[in-house]
Amino acid sequence: MSSEHTVDQALIRNLADILNETNLSEIEVEQGKLRIRVSRQAQMAPAVAAPVPASAPSAPAVQATPSGTSSESDVDLSNAIPSPMVGTVYMSPEPGALPFIEVGTKVAAGQTLLIIEAMKTMNQIPAPKAGTVKRILITDAQPVEYGEPLVIIE
Repeated sequence: MSSEHTVDQALIRNLADILNETNLSEIEVEQGKLRIRVSRQAQMAPAVAAPVPASAPSAPAVQATPSGTSSESDVDLSNAIPSPMVGTVYMSPEPGALPFIEVGTKVAAGQTLLIIEAMKTMNQIPAPKAGTVKRILITDAQPVEYGEPLVIIE
C-alpha cells in the first residue's frame, strides 16, 4: 500500500527539468493510477498583451498564436490531432527540407505528419486516419504540450 502512495522524486525533477528546457508552463504524466502535474508559478498575462519578441525566453508557448488568426470559435477541433507528448514540433525531417505536410495535403493513415522532439528523441507523429489536412495549428520549432491540437484532418 505504501508503494502506491510513494512519489518518484526523480520523475518530478525530470519533469521540472523538461519545463525549464522547453519554457512550458505545465506538464502532466500518467503512470497507471498515478497522475503527476508539475507547473510553474502562473505569471498572469495582462488582458491586453503587448507583442513579445520571439527571442524572449519567458514567453509562454500558449501565447505563440498570432493575433491575426481566426478565433477559437472559428476552429472545429473535433478532427484535430492532439499532441501525444510534450516537446518541440518540427514540420520537416531536417532543417531546410520540405515540410511533411501543408494545408491541402492528402495523407494516408500512418503517414508522418510532423516530428516532436522530446528529451533529445525525435518522435514521428503519424496520421491516425486518411484525409486532407485542413489546418495546421502549430508552427515549426514551437514547443507543444500534451493534448495540444496540432493538425486538423478531415
